[in-house]
Amino acid sequence: MPQFQLNLAPERKIWSVTELTARIRDLLARNFTDIWVQGEISNSHEAQSGHFYFTLKDAKAQVRCVCFKSQVRLLKFHPEDGLSVTLRGSISVYEPRGEYQIYVEHLEPVGLGALQLAFEQLKRKLEAEGLFDPARKKLLPLLPQRIGLVTSPRGAAVRDIVRILRRRFPNVRITLYPVRVQGEGASAEIAGALAYFNRQKLADVLILARGGGSLEDLQAFNEESVARAIAASKIPVISGVGHETDFTIADFVADMRASTPSAAAELVVQTRREFDRHISELLQTLGQRLRYLLLERKHRLQALATHRAFRRPIELLRKVRQLADELTSELGVRAERLLRVKRERLERLRVQLEERSPLRVLERGYAIAYDAAGNVVRSADQVAVGDPVRVQFRRDWILTEVKEKKPS
Repeated sequence: MPQFQLNLAPERKIWSVTELTARIRDLLARNFTDIWVQGEISNSHEAQSGHFYFTLKDAKAQVRCVCFKSQVRLLKFHPEDGLSVTLRGSISVYEPRGEYQIYVEHLEPVGLGALQLAFEQLKRKLEAEGLFDPARKKLLPLLPQRIGLVTSPRGAAVRDIVRILRRRFPNVRITLYPVRVQGEGASAEIAGALAYFNRQKLADVLILARGGGSLEDLQAFNEESVARAIAASKIPVISGVGHETDFTIADFVADMRASTPSAAAELVVQTRREFDRHISELLQTLGQRLRYLLLERKHRLQALATHRAFRRPIELLRKVRQLADELTSELGVRAERLLRVKRERLERLRVQLEERSPLRVLERGYAIAYDAAGNVVRSADQVAVGDPVRVQFRRDWILTEVKEKKPS
C-alpha cells in the first residue's frame, strides 16, 4: 500500500525590508490622508533647501514632521521650539530610515493668531537689532519745503492730509507716490516707494499713511521689508497708520508716530507753527529785556537822587538826566538794531518761501494741466482723446480738449 505524507505547516511568506516598509507606507497613506494633530514643536531646524523639519510632541509621545518649502512660504509666522501648534497633513513612511512622519500641509499656532504671533516675533527681532532705539531716529525738519506721501490715492487718508497741509502750509510742495496699502504685493510697493523718494531726493519729510482696519488689513505695515525700508531712509519718516489704538511695526521703526493720518499732517504743520512761535517768543523776550533795563536804570537814578552827594541837586540832576538820556538813546539804538536784524531775517525767510511758490514757475511761461476731476495731468496716460482739459496760467485759465495723444 502506497504511503502518503501530509504536510500541514503553513507556507512561509518572507518579506524584504523594502517590501515590508512599502506595505506599511501604503497602509498609512490610505488611512491617514487628511488629519489634524496638536502638540508642541521641538528639535526644529530649517534645511538649506528651505524645507522645515521638527518633532511634534506631547507628554507621552512624539512624531517627526516635515513642512516643505512651498508650504513654509505660505506661513504667516516662524515656527520655533516650544510653540504649541495645530497642524494638518498626511502620514507616510520615510523608507530610508523606516520612520513614519507627518507631511505638513497647514500649520497654525494655538492661542494667538498667526498674524499676531508673526507681529510679536518680528517686533522682538527688530527691537533686539536696535531699530526701535530713539537714538537712531531723525528729527523732523523745521520748515519742510517738500513733503512726500506714501499711501493709496483713493482713500480718505490722502484727502485729509492734503487738506490740512494746504490750509496751514499753502506753499509746500506735496508729492504723492500711490501704492496699495493692503493685499498681495502691498508691502513691496510701500518699500519701493520709500526707496524711490530717497534715491531721487524728492522730499524733506515722508508721511506713510493709511486709514484704520483689522490686523489683516494693516498687515502690509507689519512686514519686515517695510520696517527695514523705513530704517534705511535718510529722509525722516512719519507713520500715520490706522486709528489711535492701532500699532504696527512701521510705527515703532518710524522717526515719528502719529495716531492717525490727519495727525501725521498736523505734525508737519506743527514745525511751521513752532517756528512762528519761536519768532514771537524772541520778540517778547526782547521787549521784556528792554523794559527790565529801563526799570533798572530808573532805580539806579532814584538811588543816586537820594545820595548825600546831591547837596548840589541841580547840577548833579543835570548830569544824571544827561546820562539817562544817553542810556535811553543807546537802548533805543540797540533795540532798533535787534528789531532790524529780526525783520531782515523774517524778510529773507518770506522771500525764500515766495521763491519756492508754484506761482513763480507759472510766471516763467509754464502752465499746469488738470483733468475733469481736478487732478494734475502728469502723463498722457491720464487722459483720453476727447477728454476736457483745463490749462492754468499765472492769472487765468482756458478749457480745451484732447485732440491727439503721442506715445512716448
